[in-house]
Amino acid sequence: MILLGRQLADGDRLEVAGAVVTLKVHRRARRVSLRLDRTRREIVATAPSIRRLPEAAAFARERAAWIVERLAELPAAAPVAPGMTLLVFGEAVRLEAGAGRARWIEAADGEPHRITAMGEGEGYARAVILLIRRRALTVLTARTAHYAARLGAPMPKVSVADAKSRWGSCRPGPRGTAGSIRYSWRLALAPFDVADYVAAHECAHLLELNHGPRFWAHVKALVGDERRHRAWLRAEGARLHAFGR
Repeated sequence: MILLGRQLADGDRLEVAGAVVTLKVHRRARRVSLRLDRTRREIVATAPSIRRLPEAAAFARERAAWIVERLAELPAAAPVAPGMTLLVFGEAVRLEAGAGRARWIEAADGEPHRITAMGEGEGYARAVILLIRRRALTVLTARTAHYAARLGAPMPKVSVADAKSRWGSCRPGPRGTAGSIRYSWRLALAPFDVADYVAAHECAHLLELNHGPRFWAHVKALVGDERRHRAWLRAEGARLHAFGR
């Protein structure tokens, strides 16, 4: 099969029934398959080899009705606009229109936290998200420092990004030196305990670069039973990624 005058390749994107379908080659796959990537809000068509990508593309087109049904199950996109109230680390934050630079106003006198920003549409959304990202960096840096100290690990460099496939990633430094941890800023939209678990999880990787028994023993020592937090992220992660879309 040809796409725009060339052979299909790993990573090519098609449109089927108004949805984006990404073609992927997975050498360990035994057959052509489709799955919904809830984070990216797209369909992934997997083939065992490049030569079978045309088969994967054809299969996606044959399953157009299935694709429409799966995408309909996703949370609706949540544009950012004045007047809405959202939860940031479990605390209510009201979005308001304002003049000048965007500001985070702490809760006081019975009022919730507030974010005021000027502009409208995408410009307003960018200003709001920038403040939420800063809040995420502040809180997650503090929790990382807390858990790194409890584990006896050097404090890593902390950053936030808009990762699509991971809530956090850890890169330990050479033995005895600081590494780095990157979080999804969208953890700020999760309950504090859930985001706190991710911080503990990534800090445990400073000692164990795997998900073996010793790694999970560290996590449990830090936050107890982590299964409910992992379940929350599986169930609600797509909603967090829908914010600002």
